[in-house]
Amino acid sequence: MEIDKIKIGNRIKMLRKELKLTQEELALKLGLKGKSSIANYEKGSITPSDDIKLQMSKLFHCSIDYLMGISSTRNTQEVDLEHLDIAFATGIRGLNKENQKIAKNIIEGLLAKQKNEEKPKGEK
Repeated sequence: MEIDKIKIGNRIKMLRKELKLTQEELALKLGLKGKSSIANYEKGSITPSDDIKLQMSKLFHCSIDYLMGISSTRNTQEVDLEHLDIAFATGIRGLNKENQKIAKNIIEGLLAKQKNEEKPKGEK
């Protein structure tokens, strides 16, 4: 599989800026000699080594697939197919519009009930 250097470069730049790091600061954190490597990664001139990609994924709290632009899921550990949100979202799409509206009303009612139950005693 060929690596899309532009995608990985854009992703590195986005993640670096998200952490408010300069190219030089990121280079230092990765043990690189200067900001030129980071600039070249971001331009797509060169691709980081596997070791650097691993260090970046740890620093940016993302999967290597996300870093490389292969996946839009930032951290695969955050996505569990057994998770209720995903199961619900998948299941609700199969409902007709009327039943989707009923499901939405039920959820809103449960959220309101929960919010009311979480209020300190004596507060209404």
